[in-house]
Amino acid sequence: MQITKPSVLVTGASSGIGAATASLLLDRGWRVFAAARRLELMAPLAAQGAELLELDLSNAESRSDLAAQIANRVGALDALVNNAGFGEVGPLETMELERARAIFEVNVFGLMGLTQLLVPAMRQRGCGRIVNVSSIAGRWVTPGSGWYGASKFALEALSDALRLELKSFGLQVVIVEPGLIATNFGEIAFPSMQKALECNIYGKMMRNVRAGWERVYQGASSPLLVAQTIENALTKPKPAARYRCGHQAISVLASELLPTSIWDRLISAQMLQNAD
Repeated sequence: MQITKPSVLVTGASSGIGAATASLLLDRGWRVFAAARRLELMAPLAAQGAELLELDLSNAESRSDLAAQIANRVGALDALVNNAGFGEVGPLETMELERARAIFEVNVFGLMGLTQLLVPAMRQRGCGRIVNVSSIAGRWVTPGSGWYGASKFALEALSDALRLELKSFGLQVVIVEPGLIATNFGEIAFPSMQKALECNIYGKMMRNVRAGWERVYQGASSPLLVAQTIENALTKPKPAARYRCGHQAISVLASELLPTSIWDRLISAQMLQNAD
C-alpha cells in the first residue's frame, strides 16, 4: 500500500530560511510545494523533489493562481509555512510611507491574503497546521527598523487571533521567532540603508546602527537551525504557541522582564554607541 506523504507549502523558498526548511522537509519525507518569485533560484529544491510554484505575495492574482494549483494537486494542505517576507530600514521620520506600505503588503496583507485562500480546505477537512515565521523584531525593535518591526508585531497579533479562531476546527497555528540568522536580508535592505546613511538628519545615527548590527550579526545562526525549529513546530503533537530560536533570541525575555527605561539604555548602548 502506498503511503501518502504529508503536504506542505513553504513560501519564500528561494533562499535562507525558506530554502533550508523546504530542503529539510523533503529529507523528512514531506511532499513540498516550494514557492517564490524566482523559480530558477529554487532549482536545487526541484532536483531534490520539490514542486515549484511561482508566487508574488503582494499580487492578488499570483496568490489566487497558487491557491488554485494547490487545490488541483492536493485539495487541502497538511501544513502551511508562511516564511516569505522582506524589509527595509530607515528612520521613521524620513522613510517614505510608500516603502512602509510595501513592507506591509508582503509581510502582513500578502501573507494573510494567501492564508485566507488556503485555510477553507484545511478547515473543512478538520486538520492542518500553519507556521508563521515572525522574528524577534516582532517583540522588540532597534532604531531604524521601526516599520519592519511593526509588520512583525502585526503578524504576532494576527497569529494569536488566528490560533484562537481556528482551534475549534482542528487547525493549529504556531509562531516561530528567529533571532539573528545568516540570510541575505542585508543585501535586500542595502539600498534603503544606503539612503538612510545619506540623510543629513539621521545619517550619523544610522551609521552607528549599521555598526551595531554588524557587531551582533557576527554570531548569526544558520538558517538550518530555524528550519529544524519549524519542523518541530509542524510535527510536535501538541505544539507550543511560540518557538524562539537562533542568536539573540533570548533577548525577547530580557525585553519583557526589564523596565523600559533600562531596556532603552541597553539598546542605545549597543546600537548608538557613538551617536550624538
